[in-house]
Amino acid sequence: MFDASVYTARRDALRSKVKGGVILLPGHVDSPINNAANCYRFRQDSNFAYYFGIYKPGMVGVIDEGGRSIIYGDDVSLDDIVWTGPVPTVREQAEEVGVKTTRPLRDLPADLQVAIRKGQRMHIAPPYRAETVLQLSEWLGLMPTHVRNYASEELIAAIISMREVKSAGEIEELDRIAEVGYEMQTAAMRMAQPGEQENTIFGVLEGIAATGGNLTSFGSIISQHGETLHNDKHFDILREGRLLLVDCGVEAYSNYVTDNTRTIPVGGTFTPQQLDMYNLVLQAQEYGIAHSKSGVRYLDVHLGVCGVIVEGLRAMGLVRGDVKEAVEIGVQGLFFPHGLGHMMGLDCHDMESLGETLVGYSRDVARSKQFGLSALRCAKELKEGFVVTVEPGIYFIPELIDQWKAQGVMKGFINYDEVEKYRNFGGIRLEDDIVITAGGCRIIGKKRIPIAPADVTAEVQKGRFAGKK
Repeated sequence: MFDASVYTARRDALRSKVKGGVILLPGHVDSPINNAANCYRFRQDSNFAYYFGIYKPGMVGVIDEGGRSIIYGDDVSLDDIVWTGPVPTVREQAEEVGVKTTRPLRDLPADLQVAIRKGQRMHIAPPYRAETVLQLSEWLGLMPTHVRNYASEELIAAIISMREVKSAGEIEELDRIAEVGYEMQTAAMRMAQPGEQENTIFGVLEGIAATGGNLTSFGSIISQHGETLHNDKHFDILREGRLLLVDCGVEAYSNYVTDNTRTIPVGGTFTPQQLDMYNLVLQAQEYGIAHSKSGVRYLDVHLGVCGVIVEGLRAMGLVRGDVKEAVEIGVQGLFFPHGLGHMMGLDCHDMESLGETLVGYSRDVARSKQFGLSALRCAKELKEGFVVTVEPGIYFIPELIDQWKAQGVMKGFINYDEVEKYRNFGGIRLEDDIVITAGGCRIIGKKRIPIAPADVTAEVQKGRFAGKK
C-alpha cells in the first residue's frame, strides 16, 4: 500500500480525465471453491487496488460527479471476528487511502439510482468475473448478458493512460519483488537434475512465492515440452539431454508481479544443437532489450527480433532466401508464433481485462492478421515508465510443422528436411521484465537472473553437487 496522498492524486487525476458522471469501481468479493466458507485465495481487482488501495473483499469505490470519493462496504460482525480475528472498520481502512466518506453496501443501489435519475452516466470498466457482472446487473438494473455492453470507453482510456506509465514507487515495488522471482528461477536451475520430477520443482517454486509474496502471479509453466507455449502439465521425470522451460512469477500482496522465463539443460550440459539454438534466442532477446526505448514502436522491436531469429535460422540451414522478405511474409511464425512481450505491473498481462488491443495498440498501430504477428500483445510506441516483458523464443511444434509442410507453406523459404531434424527438440524461451527509462531501458530487479549459458549451467551444477538442495 502506498501513502494516502498517492491514491488521492490518482483519483483526482481520473476524475479530471473522465468528464461527468459517476465512476464505479467494484472490488472483488470472495469466490467459493465448493462452499461459501471455502474460498479461492483472495485477489483484489487491480483497478480498485490502483485507485482505492484496499485489499479486503466486499468493497466498492465510487467517485461521484463532484469529485468526492466514497467507499461502500460493511464492517465485520462479531460472528465473523470469531473466525477471522479483528478487522479494521471500513472507515479506518478508507482513511488510510485518503477517503473520508464511507457508506454501508446496502446503500449503493439506491444511491446509484438517484444519480441515474439525475441523468448522470455510470462509468464502469469491463467486468471479467461472474460475481461482478451479477453485482452490476443488480445495482444498475441491467440484464447480466448486457452489462459488458455498458463499459465506458472514456473510463477505459483514462485508466490505461494512467496505469501504463509506472511511478517511481511502483518501479521500486517491482524491483523489490523481483528478488523473489530471482530465487524462484535459480531454485529451478539447481533442481534441474535427471530423475527429478517437474511437479516437485513446481511445489518448491510455489513455496518460494508464498514465502516472499502472495503466491504466484500466474500458473507456473515447468515443462520439458517447451514447444507447448502455455504448458500447464508438470508430471514428467527430468531426463538428461532435455531442456526444461520454466516460466513463472511471484505476486506481491500489493498485486504487483514478476514474469520471467529461463530454459535450462537438465543435468547442466547443453548439447551442441541446443547451445546453438539457445545462443540465437539469447541474441534475439539482447537485441530486443537494446532497442526498447521511449519513442520506438514495440512492433518495430518485435520485427527486428524476428529478423535476428530468421537470420540465425538461415545460418543453420533451416531457412533460406532474403531475410527481410522472409520476415515480411511471416516465415518466423513457424518457429516464433507469439509476440515479443506484453505490458506488466499490477497484472502479469497488465490491464488486459480492459481489452488487449486497447492496451497494446493505438490509432497509429493496427493489429496484424498474420500468423504469429497477430499474437503480439503490445505493439504501440513505448514511453518512459512503461514496463514490458521481452521474451523471444524458438519452438519446434510437430503439429504445426506437419501442417505447414503438407500445405507447402513458404516452401521456398523453409527447408523442411532440415526442420525435421529438430522435430523433437522442444522449445526455448528467455524472458526478462524491463522498464523504459529516459536513456533507454533497464531490467527490473537488482540482479539479473542467470541467462548466459555458462552461468545457467553453473547454477545447475550447484544443485548437482549439493544434492539438489
